[in-house]
Amino acid sequence: MHLNSNVTEFILLGLTEDPVRKKIVFIIFLLVYLGTLWGNLLIITTIRTSRALQSPMYFFLFYLSLSDTCLSTSIAPRIIVDCLSKKSIISFSECIIQVFTAHFFGCLGIFILILMAVDRYVAICKPLHYTTVMNRRVCGVLVAVAWVGSCVHSLVQIFLALSLPFCGPNVIDHYFCDLEPLLELACADTYVVNLLLVSNSGAICLVSFVLLMVSYVVILHSLRNHSAEGRRKALSTCVSHIIVVFLLFVPCIFIYTRPATTFPVDKMVAVFYTVGTPLLNPLIYTLRNAEVKNAMSRLWSKKSISSVLQ
Repeated sequence: MHLNSNVTEFILLGLTEDPVRKKIVFIIFLLVYLGTLWGNLLIITTIRTSRALQSPMYFFLFYLSLSDTCLSTSIAPRIIVDCLSKKSIISFSECIIQVFTAHFFGCLGIFILILMAVDRYVAICKPLHYTTVMNRRVCGVLVAVAWVGSCVHSLVQIFLALSLPFCGPNVIDHYFCDLEPLLELACADTYVVNLLLVSNSGAICLVSFVLLMVSYVVILHSLRNHSAEGRRKALSTCVSHIIVVFLLFVPCIFIYTRPATTFPVDKMVAVFYTVGTPLLNPLIYTLRNAEVKNAMSRLWSKKSISSVLQ
């Protein structure tokens, strides 16, 4: 615990304090979390077991599903359990751990999306060099860099959180620990910390979003030189990626790129990128991707046959 803090625990107010609404939140988040686990673990299993899904795009999709699963697990179970109790108490150390894990896996998801855009750019704009540039070794190194970058980002968040002195109020008007609500409880001037927060989390969100949008504009512009079938397949893949990018980045930019002021709508906006996006990603990538759907069908067929034979 930080030496300048007299607070050993925090009280999370959650999404609502009304007992009836808490039961509704419990049911919704339980179903959403189970759906997130099922969808993402199904993609992970399918990519791991299917020989047809060995291209770099699916290699990155594997890690996107893994990061989505871990991000949702770092937040959703806590909300579900808290809905069953009258008062939600989280220790100082647990709060710091949640800040780290949420930002680590959230940032990892952002970096993986950038790698997926790079993969699509090389595949569509530089097809003759694709197998050379995006080989297995390069993809592995890129993912490793994404993990390291996410770790650095999260450690900065922890450093900022531990630099805050807490000497009185300990009620967090949120459903999970994050720096923005913690800034409101600090008994010191948080201008510099907020500036660092915006330059860290805010910059990652905004710069990544701009880079992704520019890359997809270039990709879509280059499709003019492709055949009708090639355009259709590439467009379907890119549209899936763009939908995911908007669902993740618009809420993140709203939360992390403004001064240290909180709005009542912040909690609902945060639901989109902490719980909503990890649930929707598997649906978007499977419903719009014939290769993934076919691989999943073959996986289920094998399981059905093996269960019958047993």
